Amino acid sequence: MITKLYEPLLIVEDSDADFDILKHLMEEMVVQNSIYRCEDGDEVLDFIYQQGEYKNPDLAPRPAVILLDLNLPGTDGREILDRLKQDRQFKEIPIVVFTTSANPQDIQFCYQKGANGYLIKPMTFSELEKTIRAFVDYWLEVNTPPISN
Repeated sequence: MITKLYEPLLIVEDSDADFDILKHLMEEMVVQNSIYRCEDGDEVLDFIYQQGEYKNPDLAPRPAVILLDLNLPGTDGREILDRLKQDRQFKEIPIVVFTTSANPQDIQFCYQKGANGYLIKPMTFSELEKTIRAFVDYWLEVNTPPISN
């Protein structure tokens, strides 16, 4: 029997409005996981590699899941995905892309680079709520992640 641990969730989202809505929905769903946010790709790298302002591991715990926007300032989400999935230390962390891009080339690229899921941001609140509910139910409640080293 595996005990459910509420490991941290890292949300990579540059839009304050989108992040606020995500956080609000997750609070309504009583998500037990700690939620961390990075606003751009360079900050994600600092967070994951515990460097810069994130040298203290308490400020940047290893996330159980990363919800990754593709279109970010600085280092973009595609590069973050590629880099983390090539790194033996982090490639097992599930990365779910959450973006406005429905471009088939983006979808193909992300899966080729190792994305564990690809969610297109819906335009209506009710569809967004359904999408976030599905993400929370699967990735934070049902899925069993690998044990981190």
